[in-house]
Amino acid sequence: MTVISRVSWLLVALLGWSAPSLAAPQVIRVGVSGSAPFVISDSDGLEGISIQIWEETASRLDRPFVYVPQPNSKANIEAVGQGDVDLAIGPISITPDRLANPKIDFTQPYFHGEEGLMIPMRPPSLWSRFSPFFGWAALSSLGGLMVLLFVVGNLIWLAERRRNSEHFPRPYFKGVGNGMWFALVTLTTVGYGDRAPTSRTGRTIAGVWMLMSLLALSSITAGLASAFTVSLSKLEPSTIRERSDLRDKSVAVVVGTTSETWARLYGAQPKQADTLPKAIALLAAGDVDAVLFDAAPMRYYLQQNPEAPFKMAPFALATQTYGFVLPVDNALRTPIDVELLQLQRSGMVKQITNRLLN
Repeated sequence: MTVISRVSWLLVALLGWSAPSLAAPQVIRVGVSGSAPFVISDSDGLEGISIQIWEETASRLDRPFVYVPQPNSKANIEAVGQGDVDLAIGPISITPDRLANPKIDFTQPYFHGEEGLMIPMRPPSLWSRFSPFFGWAALSSLGGLMVLLFVVGNLIWLAERRRNSEHFPRPYFKGVGNGMWFALVTLTTVGYGDRAPTSRTGRTIAGVWMLMSLLALSSITAGLASAFTVSLSKLEPSTIRERSDLRDKSVAVVVGTTSETWARLYGAQPKQADTLPKAIALLAAGDVDAVLFDAAPMRYYLQQNPEAPFKMAPFALATQTYGFVLPVDNALRTPIDVELLQLQRSGMVKQITNRLLN
């Protein structure tokens, strides 16, 4: 064998040995954190909104990866900054403070959500059901009606006491009482006919009262209905009915998430829990007034546990956008953004989220 052929054989052997290692892409270490429906762990492995969107993205990029579980979003982000993982996925909110971190970067958002509240849902007490009937609206309407009946009763009695003393006797209390009875019967359109004015003045007063009673009855009925609707709508088992009610309230938050920041922003007293189920357990035990967390996972919990005595508050505290976390200036940033945009335009992201949230 000549020297040239030996050199050629050595070059071929070396290239053949090194080619697979040069061609094989680097395995991406993916940090995973969060709760359902974004990250769901079962006997078959991991699934969820974040998992499925990432796996579809990685498949399109033809990049192998391995999952590295993390305790929470904060630890997951720190793992990216420290180089322990190459990518962080899960319900990780894109916030100004996190964007200011010089060690990490976010992909474009793949999910838009809300920061919400879970509150108790216990039936109101017997007294709270009937208390609207003893409120100011009901009592003032009843008082106004009594005043009108008293005035009309006096006018009818004054007009009828001489010519029609049989129906409206001259004694004041008895005569006015009959006059008020006539006014009440006319107001309710019952029309018993046991009392009726006969004088021209009395009939004129009665006619005017008939017209007034139509307006008076409809106004009183509408006012009472509106007042009862408002009162009954306030019969919430929770004292939190709007954002301002959060001040000085005790709320459970999940450690390592933005929930604690929002709790302090609204003046609430945060009580940390390691996971969302543990935060909900605090609410069930009565140790807190509400759970403050991402709305989607809490709605997913209520969907999976319809018998749970909780519900979502009818307002959101903030809007949230979730993205994947990468080291700053990472070469994967643009390819991942391109694939995420294509997934959104094709409707794949919507299909994944609808399948798990609806």
